[in-house]
Amino acid sequence: MAQSSRIRHNRKDESAGFKAAVATAMRAVSAKADLEVAFNADRAMLSGNTARLANLPRQPDPYDISVARGQGDAIALRLASHDGATHRRNAPADPDARAAFDAMEQARIEMLGCSLLPGMSENLRDALDDRLVRANLNSVTELGDAPLAEALGLMVRRQHGAKTIPDSGNRILALWGKQIEGQAATSMVALKEHLSDQEAFSAASRALLRDLDMITDIDPSDADSEDDNADDDASADNSRNQTGDDPEADGQGDAEAADTEGAGEEDETSEADAGEADWTETREMDADEAGNEAPATPPPGSQSGDMSNLHDYKVFTTRFDEVVAANELCPPEELEQLRGLLDKQLENLTGAIARLANKLQRRLMAQQNRSWEFDLEEGVLDAARLTRVVTDPMQPLSFKAERDTEFRDTVVTLLIDNSGSMRGRPITIAAICGDILARTLERCGVRVEVLGFTTRAWKGGKSREAWMQADRPANPGRVNDIRHIIYKSADQPWRHAKRNLGLMMREGLLKENIDGEALLWAHRRLLGRPEHRRILMVVSDGAPVDDSTQSVNAGNYLESHLRFVIEDIEARSPVQLIAIGIGHDVTRYYRRAVTLLDAEELAGALTDKLAELFDEELPGPARRRRA
Repeated sequence: MAQSSRIRHNRKDESAGFKAAVATAMRAVSAKADLEVAFNADRAMLSGNTARLANLPRQPDPYDISVARGQGDAIALRLASHDGATHRRNAPADPDARAAFDAMEQARIEMLGCSLLPGMSENLRDALDDRLVRANLNSVTELGDAPLAEALGLMVRRQHGAKTIPDSGNRILALWGKQIEGQAATSMVALKEHLSDQEAFSAASRALLRDLDMITDIDPSDADSEDDNADDDASADNSRNQTGDDPEADGQGDAEAADTEGAGEEDETSEADAGEADWTETREMDADEAGNEAPATPPPGSQSGDMSNLHDYKVFTTRFDEVVAANELCPPEELEQLRGLLDKQLENLTGAIARLANKLQRRLMAQQNRSWEFDLEEGVLDAARLTRVVTDPMQPLSFKAERDTEFRDTVVTLLIDNSGSMRGRPITIAAICGDILARTLERCGVRVEVLGFTTRAWKGGKSREAWMQADRPANPGRVNDIRHIIYKSADQPWRHAKRNLGLMMREGLLKENIDGEALLWAHRRLLGRPEHRRILMVVSDGAPVDDSTQSVNAGNYLESHLRFVIEDIEARSPVQLIAIGIGHDVTRYYRRAVTLLDAEELAGALTDKLAELFDEELPGPARRRRA
């Protein structure tokens, strides 16, 4: 025991030393002595003056270490070599063109760093490799599944040398390379010549996008007068005064903001979602570069995370949206009290919960029977065949190896409707179910994520105010401030997230529900996970409702968007989607769904539907991570 304790202590010391070294290097490269560096269980991102890097596994290998260093190098280089105002001024308005423009800018930043500090090359390449593999872009075979933005970023990197491109990027380059070179060879050369000049590089990037017919000769963003530009800059400055420094995020709504809530709520600083589809670090590291009028979300099957034209849905502004951890919305003392309230509710259901949890666990564990492969040339010595040593000494020894258990290669996301209509018993039962699933599946080796969705305000909040100040343009799209809440991330143990689930009991949290965007947010988080089987369970008690948005758009605006999102996920995505409606018929939306008349039936329905999924055959061969 003492030796094991010493080993754990030494590993902890080594990990702390590595993290301190990465933080020191980032401050030196970025020339920001006050930069805060934290390691968490999610993705790399920059929020204000805090850089967050993905946490290391308990026993990191050299590749894991290189990925972490590469993530830190990318953020530090961006702080040192990127000007947000220049980027916004030159960025095209079209969302697809904007995604490509962002990708090329991030590639410029990283290749400039490789030129000045060659030691970064391998780290940045491994960080890019990890990102592509997590997004399943290393195995694309169709042009429609290979993001053009990613291809352009890879081609900018390839100009600096083949060693900057990981093997996981080869398929994307093979699909797009000839077409890009055929249409924009001259512009590609110009990009290489202007790595150190962001303004010139931006002009060359726009020229390349024109060559590819992604923008017209006169882009809407170019038509603004100098006065308009001045107004935009002033508006951006005002926004930064409210939100901190100059972070940028994607146009879907993962932008960070630190805005004052309505009466009775404290100031809350949000940060970009760390688990979003991360086709380029640009989307995660910079917040106010996102075009406020970009359409909301990508086709799920594309797995690209860019803001392509999904349906006819759009968002008036994402400036006030937030993705926030539950513990950031509530003081620790209050969160502890709320968890106590939830525990009191659990006491009355202890017997039923125990039976359901045991039932689910038995069904799951039954699929984990150990199996072996025999007569191998290496592995574990097969004791049952040792008699060969006596009976036939010339016969080689026989070895065996345990087969991989595909069951454990699974992640489950529970997405809970946090709208006002869930207030009372429904939200209490939903919180209890999240608690049951997290505990039970964790014991079975399955990762669980618990998420919630609502809005920051009733009747539109600051988004509606911005729309009114803009002279109320017609058909503005979504005009409310969405709030997406992370109660428990997939990599977070239940014991660490236990207290967060109590937040659902907080008075004033539950407001309106915009289901389509929430479903896409949870879906993109799952696409970024390395597990082979990904399950998304949605708990809701009604159709999407947001009075502000529905009052200025078609009456079925939010519902039609939700239908389109569900259809796209069910038809094209590897994610398995299940819905459970409480007093609301969700079978008219979802292919795999169940409707409950009483919230008390939720726990049983969740465990039954989940067990049925695990009884089904896995959706294909498991993807292996690069060794």
